[in-house]
Amino acid sequence: MPPRVSPVERIRAQIDELFASEQDLGRVLEDVARLSVRLVIQAALEAEVTEFLGRDRYQRGERVRPGLRNGHQPVEVKTTAGPVVLERPKLRGTPEPFASRLLGKGVSRTNALEALVISGFVRGLSVRDVEAALGEALGPEAALSKSTVNRICQVIKEEFDAWKTRDLQGVELDYLFLDAAHFKLHPGAPAEPVLCAWGVTTGGSPVLLGLATGSDEGHDPWAGFLGELVERGLRAPLLVITDGAPGLIGAVEVAFPRSLRQRCLVHRARNLLAKVPKHAQAEVKAAFWAIFDDLDADPGPAAVAQARQRAQAFAERYGKRYPAAVACLLDTLPELTCFLRFPREHWTRIRHTNLIERTFGETRRRTKVIGRLPGERSCLSLVWAVLDRASRGWRGVVMTPAAVRLLQELRRQLQHPSRLEEGVVEQAVTPAA
Repeated sequence: MPPRVSPVERIRAQIDELFASEQDLGRVLEDVARLSVRLVIQAALEAEVTEFLGRDRYQRGERVRPGLRNGHQPVEVKTTAGPVVLERPKLRGTPEPFASRLLGKGVSRTNALEALVISGFVRGLSVRDVEAALGEALGPEAALSKSTVNRICQVIKEEFDAWKTRDLQGVELDYLFLDAAHFKLHPGAPAEPVLCAWGVTTGGSPVLLGLATGSDEGHDPWAGFLGELVERGLRAPLLVITDGAPGLIGAVEVAFPRSLRQRCLVHRARNLLAKVPKHAQAEVKAAFWAIFDDLDADPGPAAVAQARQRAQAFAERYGKRYPAAVACLLDTLPELTCFLRFPREHWTRIRHTNLIERTFGETRRRTKVIGRLPGERSCLSLVWAVLDRASRGWRGVVMTPAAVRLLQELRRQLQHPSRLEEGVVEQAVTPAA
């Protein structure tokens, strides 16, 4: 990293490198949380210097106050996650010495790490909220001015506003994943869902598409969310991966009527195991996944037929003992095997929504610290901040020449069918008799 790069940018680069690494996602998010605290405090220190001098780094022109930036000096600040090394800005040529209101002359310990992460790094709270959080964490003598807090908050606020309204016409998807997580947004009210859409492009790259709050996970909130994405230019994907919520399924059928839909195998496994006694759940779970794992048939009708044969064997084995569990499998088998029509190397990535669920879990873990978020804006900002960084480290899918040819043929059949091909599409989405 070049020495002239600011400390804030160096920390951001470290966060990006973590998400791009091959480390376990949980470990990565823990490390990112610690770096986020450094980022918050370091950004506050740099904003204080900007306010003190009246100009940004390397900005030329009329100087509000004489003086120049003169590098940084390491300073250790103790937090609830351990010591954090910051770079305290140094100035020269100023008529009076610069003293940080955040650190002061002797501040060496902070509290409420989570408050700093949620209130500062996410920057979804109001100026008053951030001031209060930092004041509680560092004491009234270390409070920041409103202009400094506002400067810290404004950057991410502008990034989030631009992201949620950006044009999606240039995004062409093969796969679209839809899921929701619940967070407490309002006092005295139950947790409410945050709807999320992310996908994999025709080039194999992951992309975070949209976030929105909803009163529930019914048809209307999902239909409005998907309708907004379509209005912004999002084109129909080949495959939509969802759980089994009826409202979500209905909204997908309206927004993307020609797309195939894969029901999340992880969600369905949970539904099935809920109908099995605890002592038999491990056995039945292994048998469920054996239906879909290690298929050697070619992608398409042959692979689907092989999975159906295994499902029939599952039904014969457990039908008398656990009829409700068997019905749970067979009733949605066409939706559970839809992924088998796609390239084999994509199967393990497109048969569930587990990736987004893991990241939602990290978001919920952070918000437990404060019980509830101050409102919808703060919640969306928090989820976006976590998912935006996490999505940069998500792995997409490998696009081999054979995979590209298969996907192109599926797209031609699904989105531009002739009368002859409509029968093929009908077979793809309708269970066999």
